[in-house]
Amino acid sequence: MIFAEGALRPDSQLPALLDSLEDKLTDTLAGPPLEAETVISALARLGERLDRGELDGLIAQYAPAGAREWLDEVRWMLRPELLRQKLAIELGDASPARPFGRAERCPLGVLLHVAPGNMEGLPAFTALEGLLTGNINLLKLPRGDRGLTFAVLSLLVETEPALTPFLYAFDVPSGDRDTLKKLAALADGVVTWGGDGAVSAMRELAGPGCKLIEWGHRLGFAYLSGWEGRTGELEALAEHIVTTNGLLCSSCQVIYLDTEDFGEGKRFCNGFLPILERASAVRNAAPGAAAQATLYAYETFLEHIADRDGLDEVMFRGTGCSLTLRRDRALELSPLYGNALVKCLPRSQIIPVLRRARGRLQTVGLLCPPERREELVRLLSRAGVTRITPAGQMSASFPGEGHDGEYPLRRYCRVVDLAL
Repeated sequence: MIFAEGALRPDSQLPALLDSLEDKLTDTLAGPPLEAETVISALARLGERLDRGELDGLIAQYAPAGAREWLDEVRWMLRPELLRQKLAIELGDASPARPFGRAERCPLGVLLHVAPGNMEGLPAFTALEGLLTGNINLLKLPRGDRGLTFAVLSLLVETEPALTPFLYAFDVPSGDRDTLKKLAALADGVVTWGGDGAVSAMRELAGPGCKLIEWGHRLGFAYLSGWEGRTGELEALAEHIVTTNGLLCSSCQVIYLDTEDFGEGKRFCNGFLPILERASAVRNAAPGAAAQATLYAYETFLEHIADRDGLDEVMFRGTGCSLTLRRDRALELSPLYGNALVKCLPRSQIIPVLRRARGRLQTVGLLCPPERREELVRLLSRAGVTRITPAGQMSASFPGEGHDGEYPLRRYCRVVDLAL
């Protein structure tokens, strides 16, 4: 399906739309600019409909189980005052006092978003950031989008028709290079979410004059220094591990312990495994979820058996979850779905070890005594992490936060110097 000019269209209309799209885009660029307040007002009205339950049917139809709860958690992000705060923080003053002339911040023009598929709602969210900066947005949907993004875009233009010429969406496969190349040729910037393969592919497709804005895959981890007696924080970390299943950039992949003693690592795993098991039992209470968790845990165990000759590790098996203690210190992806890695990393080695993963570091969940916090924050920041939170809140959002160490709205704009 295609979303264009405020309506859903069949794939058969894609060739004709691509042939006429440049004219449509230039007409929109030549017309009145899209004001941020228009977008904020539309989102506020959409949020009110969500609060009244008017969209529950659409959510049930297009979104997976648990989507309503997730929407309730992020509902605050649509509040007008917070959207205005986001604009103020990220864009700031584009026209500071200067010796000569002034500057204005303008949209790049046309953004092609190669949207992520690791969380429901993210494709619509990246388009909303493009709208807030006044850009025209061409959205390439991820495989597996069940129609939620089309539904959100339809609701937006229904709520505010002025958004219609600024939103297009294409349900085309990543292997359709001809279509993606045509879309990239129309764009002033390509916003690509994904791994190295996705980023490399878009580098090839985007022309020399097209700005490539990468939101690549990142890795999160927990760092524990002095965890004894911190049961509540460990319970929160366990809940985070089983809730996110390791699928987010902010998910905990590795639990690092501030020690060189492998025996202390074993004692930690023996103590933490029952906590992780309890969290898994609550999260996967339904029979289908419990069976799936058990299957993933058993698959992790089989991989451990197959690889144990090449890896120096000890596995701690639980019901529907597991911990694998390894002697190496590399930050890497965990087995996912409640199966976490544990490694020893004394604080003296934080920078030399984590620097090897620079460019891929994102969130660290920190658990430590207050007297160590300043030192550990300094070391972790200098190693390259872009987000430090309590151990159980690694995937929580908060007003004014950046994204992978940058403000995205700033990247979707350009500064125009006016020396008149």
